[in-house]
Amino acid sequence: MVYDYVAFHREKGIHNKCCGGKFWCIKDICGIICAVLTWLLIIYAEFVVMAVILIPSINTLYSGLNMAVFQSLAFLAFASHLRTMFTDPGAVPKGNATKKMIQQMGFQEGQVIFKCPKCCSIKPDRAHHCSVCQRCIRKMDHHCPWVNNCVGENNQKYFVLFTFYIAGISLQSLLLCIQQFTTCVRQEWRECSTFSPPATVVLLLFLAFEALLFAIFTAVMLGSQLQAIWNDETGIEQLKKEEARWVRNSRWKSIQAVFGRFSIAWFSPFTSPPNTKKKLDAYLYTV
Repeated sequence: MVYDYVAFHREKGIHNKCCGGKFWCIKDICGIICAVLTWLLIIYAEFVVMAVILIPSINTLYSGLNMAVFQSLAFLAFASHLRTMFTDPGAVPKGNATKKMIQQMGFQEGQVIFKCPKCCSIKPDRAHHCSVCQRCIRKMDHHCPWVNNCVGENNQKYFVLFTFYIAGISLQSLLLCIQQFTTCVRQEWRECSTFSPPATVVLLLFLAFEALLFAIFTAVMLGSQLQAIWNDETGIEQLKKEEARWVRNSRWKSIQAVFGRFSIAWFSPFTSPPNTKKKLDAYLYTV
C-alpha cells in the first residue's frame, strides 16, 4: 500500500495527540475512566489521612513528620502518573513503510525489513503493536489502563516511579489507619476525630482496604518492572518467549538505559530518561 508522504507527516503530527499536538494522549474511554479513578483514589487517601488522622493532632511531631512524608509521596505519585500518561511511550510513525521511506532509511534491496500490517510502519527491533494506542511501540512492556497509555522505552521510568510512590503512600496510609484505630479504641471516639464515630470507622476502613489492595498491586507491578529492567527483557518478550535478537546489556547498563547514571534524578518524575534511540529510530523520527 502506497502512502502519500505529506499525509504521512500529517498523521504523524496529530495521531494520539491533544492540546494542539503538545501532549501524547490516548482517546480510550476505559483508560480515561481508570486514570480519573486513580486520581480520585489518591484524593480520597489525601482527605482521610489529612482530615481524619493528622490534622486533629497537627501540633505533635508525629503528625508533622507524617504529613510532610505523605504530601511529598502523594505529589510525586501524582506527577509520575501524569508523566506516564502524557508521554509518548516510543511510538513508531504510522504509514512509513513506503518504498521512498525505505530508501531514505538506507536499507538495501533484498534486506529483511519487519513491517507492521496494522499501522503500515517499519518496526524497529523489539517494537510491538498496541491495539489500544493503534501504534507500534518501541520496547513495549504492556498497555496499562490505569495510566491510559503503553509502558515503553520513553516512559518506563515514570511508570516505575508511579508504582514506587503509590506503594509508599499505600503502606503509610495503612500504618496510619492501624495507629488511628488503636488510638480511638483506647480513648473516646469523639475525642480522636472531628467526625462522628460511625463516619470515622467507615472512612478508616475504606482507606485501609484501598491501601492494602494498592500496596500489594503496585508492589507486584514494581517488582515485575524492576525484574524486566534487570534482565533487559520486556513483559511482552517474556510472555511470548521471544528469542533475544538484540544485544543484551549488562545489568548496570540495562538500568542506566531506563534511569540514566545514578543520581537523585532517578527518583524525580521531572527529569527525562536518557536518549537511547538507535540510528534507525533517529531515521524514523527525522525523515
